[in-house]
Amino acid sequence: MDKEFRFTNAVVVLPLFFVVLLWFVFWLEVRFDFDFVQNGIYPRTFSGLQGIIFSPFIHADLEHLYNNSLPLLVLLAALQFFYAKQSFQIITYGIVLSGIITWSIGRENYHIGASGLIYVLFSFIFFKGIQTKHIRLVALSLAVIVVYGGLVWYIFPTADVPGEKSISWEGHLSGLLAGIILSTICKTPEYKKAPKYEWEKPDYNPENDTFMQRFDENGNFVNLPKVEEVCTFTYYSSDIPVTYEITSNEKNESKPEL
Repeated sequence: MDKEFRFTNAVVVLPLFFVVLLWFVFWLEVRFDFDFVQNGIYPRTFSGLQGIIFSPFIHADLEHLYNNSLPLLVLLAALQFFYAKQSFQIITYGIVLSGIITWSIGRENYHIGASGLIYVLFSFIFFKGIQTKHIRLVALSLAVIVVYGGLVWYIFPTADVPGEKSISWEGHLSGLLAGIILSTICKTPEYKKAPKYEWEKPDYNPENDTFMQRFDENGNFVNLPKVEEVCTFTYYSSDIPVTYEITSNEKNESKPEL
C-alpha cells in the first residue's frame, strides 16, 4: 500500500458521526413534532439562505433519510481514506457551494436532504482521481462511476407527478457542479509524480542538454562542431629571494704525487 494511504479511525468515525447526526436530527423532528422543512433552501429569498447550512441535515421522511445514509457512509469513508488532508475542506465547501448554486437556480420550493453533498463527493472523487493520474485514485474513480454512475440521471429536470414526491434535481446538479469546481481548485501535491528524468523537471533547459544539442531547428540530427584544444601552461613564481654561489669547476681532490 502506498505511504499516502493510511487507515485511521477517522475513516470509520467521520462517516458514522455524520450519518448518526442526520438520524438524530430526524429523531428530534419526529419525537418532538418539529417541522424543520422550513429551514431548508428556499431559492432567491433572504430567509432561504439559512438552508445552505441546514438543508443537508433535514429529510422529509424515513425513506429519504435511508436512501441518503448508505451512499454517505461509503463516499465519506472513501474521501477520508484517499483524501484525508482535504476531507474537511471538501465537506464544508461542498455544502456551502452546492447550497449557493441551489439557492440561485432552484424552483420556488423548499430543497432539503443530504443528496447535494452526495453528489459533491461523487463528483469530486471521480474527477479528482482522473486529474491526479494516480493509479489507485483512477481505480477509485472507476469504482465510483460503476457503483454510483446512475446518479447522473437525476441531475436533469423531471416533471412533477401529482401525488408523488418531488426530487430536487437542482440540488443534485448543484452538487455535481460544486464537486467539479472543488476538484479543480483543491490541490493534492502529495500525489504528484516525482520527476524521474531531467526533461521532466520544471527547470529543464534543452539548450544545456548535450543530447538535444545534436538536433538543429528542423529536428535533424547533426554532429557537434569540433572544439579545438588549447594548451595552456602555468608557470610558478616565488617571492622568496634565492642566492647563488659560484665555485670553480674543479674537483676538490688531492693531486697524485709523482
